[in-house]
Amino acid sequence: MTLTKKKISRYLVKKIKIYKKDATYLVYLFFEELKKALLKERIVKLSGFGKFEIRDKNSRPGRNPKTGKFILINAKRVIVFQACQKIKKILYNISLNI
Repeated sequence: MTLTKKKISRYLVKKIKIYKKDATYLVYLFFEELKKALLKERIVKLSGFGKFEIRDKNSRPGRNPKTGKFILINAKRVIVFQACQKIKKILYNISLNI
């Protein structure tokens, strides 16, 4: 399942009974603040959910799978997410029941 901004907005409209326009704006503001905080602090912790972090990856050797030719993969910044312990426990318990 993909959770989109539109789905989050619809949920807010249904759950807390606000106008669609207001819900869309709230979702937009949340993600804008998340982006700003990541760019400024490089780490954003959402209590009870997890942590987003910007990490720098060094350049490294790689291989083109089509041609087999070796190439250098450039250094880049990536965003990583680490779930909190509560979510990890839930996921672990779900995987044991499958």
